[in-house]
Amino acid sequence: MAADSDDLAGLLPSLLVGAGANVAVDRGEVTLEVPAARYLATMQTLRDDPKTRFEMLVDLCGVDYAGFAGGAHEGPRFAAVSHLLSLSHNRRLRVRTFADDDDFPVLASVIGVWPSVNWFEREAFDLYGIVFSGHPDLRRILTDYGFVGHPFRKDFPISGYVEMRYDPEQARVIYQPVSIEPRVVTPRVIREENYADGEPEPGSPGSGKPVAVAKG
Repeated sequence: MAADSDDLAGLLPSLLVGAGANVAVDRGEVTLEVPAARYLATMQTLRDDPKTRFEMLVDLCGVDYAGFAGGAHEGPRFAAVSHLLSLSHNRRLRVRTFADDDDFPVLASVIGVWPSVNWFEREAFDLYGIVFSGHPDLRRILTDYGFVGHPFRKDFPISGYVEMRYDPEQARVIYQPVSIEPRVVTPRVIREENYADGEPEPGSPGSGKPVAVAKG
């Protein structure tokens, strides 16, 4: 498996000359990183070239690298990561490309290469706000049409921006500002009285003894 990964990693640079691609192998998995400007052309090559023949796109997801590695990450914030499968060569490949603009991340859609990416790109748009140019139906897919923001972005508040409730006076569902006050969740360890002080009290967890019940 490792040898096959090394073979694929050695093949890609010569196949993608001029694409500005970087190849890395970690734990037997090959990751190809390509610039946004060469993303679509690279994906087309990976599918069509007889040496690679990645006929199947298994998955595509968005990633927000804000604060990644303790803030050590330098470069664009948003990326799309795809996992490809070659049935012809029994190989897998991860492809990552970063959107150049953090404020308005845009990448080319690969729906013309793999139609199966349709809902995956919609999900990345919905949850991360990555726009896939050329996608024929780029709508939200998991949140509703009135949703504000993109919930998988790391700066999105846990409670969101708006909440939804039924208004009996208007006889319909309405949106309103979130009424939950922000709070910091602090883990607490709650231990019973006499915890670990000899034998457990009757009726306590682990004692195996029932609690005495008075009979009237």
